[in-house]
Order: sequence, then structure tokens, then C-alpha cells
Amino acid sequence: QVQLVESGGGLVQDGGALRLSCAASGGSFSNFGVGWFRQAPGKEREFVSAISRGGYVTLYVDSVKGRFTISRGNTKNTVYLQMNSLKPEDTAIYYCAAQSRATIKRGEREYDYWGQGTQVTVSS
Repeated sequence: QVQLVESGGGLVQDGGALRLSCAASGGSFSNFGVGWFRQAPGKEREFVSAISRGGYVTLYVDSVKGRFTISRGNTKNTVYLQMNSLKPEDTAIYYCAAQSRATIKRGEREYDYWGQGTQVTVSS
């Protein structure tokens, strides 16, 4: 059973940056594609970004392209989401999730394991 723990959230001003981490235990993260999702107050959870098992393929939602970067850590059991030029509309709880499929997907239902989430708040 893979367990995921997010960290790195917090309060930042408009234009600031944060780096979120997703750490895995109970299994080798290198066998999983990893995605980041977010849920703002009163809204449905949405896809943000994903990275393939080998780290060669990445996906982003249009609203974060050029500002967010997903990557795998050297230890292979951590995935990062570097968030630059943050905007108030990026305020949400951010979740990481893992899927064992060969091809990374954007849909929530494609993901088998989820973390508890970390709060990101961007003040204007």
C-alpha cells in the first residue's frame, strides 16, 4: 500500500513562489506516475500537473503552464511541484496522487493513491 504525504504549502504573496513535495512510502515511487490536483473553496478538484514514471513526460493544465514545474527528486521517492509567479486564484488545497498505469492521465479516476493535501494560500 503506497502512502503519500504532501508538504511545502503555506501563505505567500501574489507573485511569490512555493515548492510542494510529495513523499511516498510503502512502495517504489518510480513505478508510479504522479499527479498534482487542487481544490479551491466551493469548487471541484481539478488536475494541475502530472509526471510519468520515468520523468520524461509531463502534463500541465493551461492555467499553470510556464509558472509551475513538476519534477522527480534524486531519491526517486519524492515528486516536487515548483510553483512560481503565484496568483490568488492558485489558492487551494493541493493533493498529490499516484497511478500505476504506463501512460499518465489527467482524470482523477485514473489515480489509485492520494495524499491528504496541503494548503496553499496566495494573498493579493
